[in-house]
Amino acid sequence: MSMPPSPGSQPAGKPSAARPPFAERKYRAVAAFQRRLNAVTRRLPAQTLLETTGRVSGLPRRTPVGGRRVGDSFWLVSEFGERSQYIRNIRVDPRVRVRLRGRWYTGTAHVLPDDDPIARLRRLPRLNGLAVRAMGVGAGHLTVRVDLEEGGSR
Repeated sequence: MSMPPSPGSQPAGKPSAARPPFAERKYRAVAAFQRRLNAVTRRLPAQTLLETTGRVSGLPRRTPVGGRRVGDSFWLVSEFGERSQYIRNIRVDPRVRVRLRGRWYTGTAHVLPDDDPIARLRRLPRLNGLAVRAMGVGAGHLTVRVDLEEGGSR
């Protein structure tokens, strides 16, 4: 016997009224593709990784990301905004690690909803910006800044 949806929730498989059916289909297709691709790319030694703590499991979650280090900060743009699992994890626990060029750095992530993610993409590596724009859905991009700790590698 199935439970009725909670107030304000959307039944499973149905796109929300705010998101057109095409955008929902694109999100699901890209997310499925990324799950498979990420399983391979996170093993590559040169791939930049963002490690968050799972908000439910408490386990480390590693996500391949693109971005750029500027001084003591690492900047990235999430193509799915608030729907990204790593954004949801950061909201619960902002302590993260970033692997840059094979070396791990600890830091604190800040989700920046007031930052212009499209302008930010212009300052990130070109290929990363193209991928985020191509795979993203609508205006859901979101900027993240990770403040890296001094000597924070392990």
